[in-house]
Amino acid sequence: MSNDTSLSVYWHPRTFDHAPPDGAFKLPSMPFLASDEPHPDQPERAKNIKRIIESTFGDAVFTTADPAPEDAIERVHDSEYVSWLKKFAEDGGGYIDGTTTAMSDATFEAAQHATGAALAATDDALAADSQTVPYALARPSGHHAQSDRADGFCFLNHAAIAAQHALDTDPAVDRVAIVDWDVHHGNGTQEIFEDRDDVLFLSIHNDHGAWDPTYHPQTGGLEEVGVGDGEGYTVNAPVPPGTGDEGYERVFDRLVEPIVSEYDPDLLVYSAGQDPGPSDPLGRNLISRDGFRMLGSRAAELASTVTDGHYLILQEGGYQISHLAFATLGVLEGATGETHDLPEYGEGDPYAWLDENTEPLVDALEEIREAHGEYWPV
Repeated sequence: MSNDTSLSVYWHPRTFDHAPPDGAFKLPSMPFLASDEPHPDQPERAKNIKRIIESTFGDAVFTTADPAPEDAIERVHDSEYVSWLKKFAEDGGGYIDGTTTAMSDATFEAAQHATGAALAATDDALAADSQTVPYALARPSGHHAQSDRADGFCFLNHAAIAAQHALDTDPAVDRVAIVDWDVHHGNGTQEIFEDRDDVLFLSIHNDHGAWDPTYHPQTGGLEEVGVGDGEGYTVNAPVPPGTGDEGYERVFDRLVEPIVSEYDPDLLVYSAGQDPGPSDPLGRNLISRDGFRMLGSRAAELASTVTDGHYLILQEGGYQISHLAFATLGVLEGATGETHDLPEYGEGDPYAWLDENTEPLVDALEEIREAHGEYWPV
């Protein structure tokens, strides 16, 4: 797969039906506030991405994916959890155990179709005759979902299910690398594979720590490197707030590329959350459309070198619904080698308004490299 290829988008309209209840942003309603507001995970996130792709790459790139079969889901998630998730949706949904993660009656089917999009993109990525960049427009996102619980607006871990599907169904796949650039730590993916060496998990995220000691105990810190056979195969890169285009390129140069190259996977899965953008309400980083274009280009180049072009891009977070479309377009532009002029905005990003200070990132990156240097040539 070259870096001058067309795009294949796997999606399903059912993913738009997931509708968390309004409240105090990501929290339930508060009696001392006068007005509720929409939950951050709105259908418009995916709708805007779809529209900007239609306006640039065209309608023909879209393929409607089948829902993921439950046996594929249960290769990663506990069957009791999957049954509970279905029942909770059937009963109308709501907030889960007082967390910020909420469901509607359509959530399980939406998540199942989102996972189906990830599986279809995986099959495309592994096809010998594939000439496109496979992208799964998945909603709700997945990388926070752990083996036995929902977390962080996520219910089924699409990246983990896709990786396991590749390992189980393609004899040529012995190792998978998952690179996650969502601004939040991919704790669910880490939890699922932390004791295994056949999946490398590398996460670049803000240093936000654990959200809850019970339902989200993972910190994403440098001390979390995997356990048992998986020691060294969890690579966390917590970057400081304000990290932008130049900082992320440095992380790719000095961490992602050498570690993934040394691991030598047969498939690369990119958990592409575009919430490190400058306008995201749940992130504090500064990647512009041009920076996301760089990430897409570097993702494709790395796959071309290491996996003979076998990779997929999987949508994760991003909650400023307008910039998310610009940012995701940037990723896909970089991966395909096609840059598109948008009316009035050209190749630029009207939401990029702050200058990046790379000094904090330089110091953090040295600490990150020192921590992982025990296991990798960084």
